[in-house]
This record gives sequence, structure tokens and C-alpha cells, in this order.
Amino acid sequence: MATVNLIKAAARSRAGKGAARAERRAGRVPGIIYGGGKPPLPISLDYNDLRLRIYAGHFLTTIHDVEVDGVKHHVIPRDFQLDAVRDLPLHVDFMRLGENATIRVNIPVHVKNADQSPGVKRGGTVSIVTHTVEVRCRADAIPGAIEVDVSSLEINHSKHLSDITLPQGVRVVAQRTLRSSPWCRRRATPKK
Repeated sequence: MATVNLIKAAARSRAGKGAARAERRAGRVPGIIYGGGKPPLPISLDYNDLRLRIYAGHFLTTIHDVEVDGVKHHVIPRDFQLDAVRDLPLHVDFMRLGENATIRVNIPVHVKNADQSPGVKRGGTVSIVTHTVEVRCRADAIPGAIEVDVSSLEINHSKHLSDITLPQGVRVVAQRTLRSSPWCRRRATPKK
């Protein structure tokens, strides 16, 4: 289930490169809220708060209520930019969510029971082809992860996306993600 966090923000009177640089000099991060049939709203967020939220994980799959001048906007982060050298937040984009909104989001893949796999016990290794799967689901029902049990995989066998049971209401957007390559490959000749 998706969690909702509250973020305090301030409205920006100006938009553009010069205004964004001024916000960064003041210790704030510029951002924008768009979508929902309303005009874009330039905002600025507290630098330390945003940095902690980004590095805590699951930032792009967590729903937020951004409070701007007493008005709450129900949003999900769609993108953020980091400084190429220092990895500090430079900008963040939020998309407004309507009631019962359906969105596309990348969900992480978690591999379980790899050490119990007969293929791994015989000298194989688990090769993860993709670490996220793009899905379409309701905004209030974003799964935390897609868990894949590989405890029954032999050497040169694979798990495909069609073999995985997804949570109810979650549809895969691109089938090609896990289909082409195996998840468990032979690393060396098995020991006898």
C-alpha cells in the first residue's frame, strides 16, 4: 500500500533559471507541481528535508501531500535532478493526482530464496536482468516491491514476468522487461 507523507513548501513568485539559482543560493530546492488540469505551480522546498526524503528510498513511489500556503496538493514525484558531482538535489517535479488516479510507476524487483535454488547449490549464480518493472496501478495501491521466489530454479532456467503473480490491480506496461534473458545462468562447470 502506498504511504502518504506531508511536505511543506513555499510558492515561488518567479520561474526560470535565474529564480531557480536564487532559491538554491537561499538553501532551498526549486520544484514544480503540474497536471490535474490546473496550471503549473512553481514551488521551493527545504533542502535538507528533500535530501533526506530522496536518500531514504522509495521517493518516486511514495505519494505526498505538498502543503503550499495552506493548500494541500495530492502529488507523486515524477523526477528529480541531482548535481553531477556532489549528488545534491537541484530540482524536483511533482504530478498532481486526482481521485482514483491510475499511474505508471517503476517497482523494484526483490529476489528471494536464491541460496535455496538447486542451480545455485550446483555452482550456478543468479543473474538479475532487470531491477525494476514498469507497471500501471492505482495511485493509492502502489506495491512496495515485486517479490520473485527463485528457490526452484535449476542451472540455465529462468523466471519470466508471466511466471510471477502480481498484486491485484497491477498491470505490467512493458512485457519485454524480463522475458528475453534467464535469471539463473551457469557460472562454471558444476563440481562432482
